[in-house]
Amino acid sequence: MLRHVLRIRATALMSTRHPQIKTQAFIANLPMFREMSAEELDRIAAATLPVHVQKGEAVFHCGDPCSGFHVVVYGQVKLGFHSPQGVEKVVEIVRPGQSFGEALMFLEHPYIVFAQALSDTMLLHVAKHAVFEELARDPRFARRMLSGLSQRLHGLVRDVEAYTLRSGQERVIGYLLADAAEAPAEVHLTPGKSVIASRLNMTPEHFSRILHELASAGLIQVNGRVVRIPDLERLRRGA
Repeated sequence: MLRHVLRIRATALMSTRHPQIKTQAFIANLPMFREMSAEELDRIAAATLPVHVQKGEAVFHCGDPCSGFHVVVYGQVKLGFHSPQGVEKVVEIVRPGQSFGEALMFLEHPYIVFAQALSDTMLLHVAKHAVFEELARDPRFARRMLSGLSQRLHGLVRDVEAYTLRSGQERVIGYLLADAAEAPAEVHLTPGKSVIASRLNMTPEHFSRILHELASAGLIQVNGRVVRIPDLERLRRGA
């Protein structure tokens, strides 16, 4: 526990060397905080610390105590665990504006996964005591938190469906389309092919082979870690 607390304090002291943000303004745009008054946001912000993590650095380890939850400001974080054989399984890739750790915060259990930065990342750590105090003050906040947790559960159910009912090609296309806004779109494979493959429950070789097949079919163009999608609708039909 001491290691985790000291780490949060140390990264807060280092924040003067990183771009600063207005915490209240950022969290006000998150779904769970969107309807809060200025006074409520001030209370949450007062219990929120910036955490700067370099690429490859751990945010927390499996078994560390959960003293709150994190929100990604910029960068990406992978959540995962290691099998008894030492094989890494990526559970989720968390992007800017997304949060993680809420469920364990409510259960008051230690982390059952590890979190590692996939790129230089800035997080906001919202202290557990501040969340619990707001829950006691306003039941509407509880509904918003439950809504966010329900969306996370829905996403996990979709993952199980994808792993059991969808082909590898359908999973890869789904991943690419999730990051594509409008055509022509570019998807940056920032996490790396091995991380994305683990997230999609396949081997890196299988993932690379599917990218090659999609490129040969003219559905995508691959240049290193950048995937260009000329026609989104055509790629959707490819699934």
